Amino acid sequence: MTDTATTSNAGAFEVRPNPAPTSAAARAEALADLRFGVQFTDHMARMQWRKDEGWNDRRVEAYAPLQLDPAAAVLHYAQEIFEGLKVYRWEDGSLHLFRPVANAERFNRSARRLAMPELPVEDFLGSIEALVAVDGEWVPGSEESSLYLRPFMFASEAFLGVRPAHVMDYLLIASPVGPYFPGGVKPVSIWVATDYHRAGPGGTGAAKCGGNYAASLLPQQEAYAHGCQQVMFLDAREGKFLEELGGMNLFVVRADGTIETPRLTGTILEGITRSSVIQLLEDDGKKVVERDITLAEITAGIDSGDIAEIFACGTAAVVTPVGRLASESFDVTVGTGDAGSVTMAIRERLTDVQYGRADDVYGWMHRVG
Repeated sequence: MTDTATTSNAGAFEVRPNPAPTSAAARAEALADLRFGVQFTDHMARMQWRKDEGWNDRRVEAYAPLQLDPAAAVLHYAQEIFEGLKVYRWEDGSLHLFRPVANAERFNRSARRLAMPELPVEDFLGSIEALVAVDGEWVPGSEESSLYLRPFMFASEAFLGVRPAHVMDYLLIASPVGPYFPGGVKPVSIWVATDYHRAGPGGTGAAKCGGNYAASLLPQQEAYAHGCQQVMFLDAREGKFLEELGGMNLFVVRADGTIETPRLTGTILEGITRSSVIQLLEDDGKKVVERDITLAEITAGIDSGDIAEIFACGTAAVVTPVGRLASESFDVTVGTGDAGSVTMAIRERLTDVQYGRADDVYGWMHRVG
């Protein structure tokens, strides 16, 4: 993934203002009670692709329900992809994105895997800049808050044949959010799924598409039933190697300071937060190893004290400590069960860059307001 600067196509988006926008008082009330993904801004950006015409009809318009034909291909064959990224308000009031070009590139890798058209990076960035220009007042400024962006594309052609659709809709919606896990940064409990898998070799595991998340919902329910907040998946071929959580990548901190994470095999989503964490750790002098990691060695390492910390990371939750691993056959506490020093240090390093409290030596931040 790269962060190469590129031009934006924001000026090509026609703005059609919402005739009944949220009042300043109502918006302030919403921003004072932030939850994840339940409140949305006044507008959304959109485009459409047709096989014989390419991308067209770029616009920003009022956030509203979609009109969709019952035969729309997405409803029958799940041809859709999405991304997730955030707008951060810095102390001086300016607005910044974190590595948006990397999101745009991953969006296109997902599109290729789902037989969908690629979206030019300048249109991806343009849709964000055009929407933020209209709804920038929705970006909160409280601690650990941001404006969560959800770009997505789906097959909208009304056609029941099994083939790639000839019409696609792209939309971008935005939601002001606080911390992913309410109550602050606390170690989470993880249920290890042994009867279910998120993705298999040759499948869509490396694509950010809804089917992968749908596959995680039943085992996620199982995790809740056992008092856990998240579910961990193992590989589908042998059922013994760590892969990822339902929406986050995993890192293991050894007692000797070595940090390990499952290698990318095509069944794991290549997380942008994951790659950023690896960069920061290595630049801080930490040894990071990407390799196949078995569940057996994790439980044995926890028991022996060889594994000091485990943490998960992703756009929504940033960096989250793991305090407990459980399944039908074991229930173990990681370290002391508290947030570890390596975990919290890398979380602070990353969020300091995102919120403008540290110099952006990597060129990761992209100003949008």
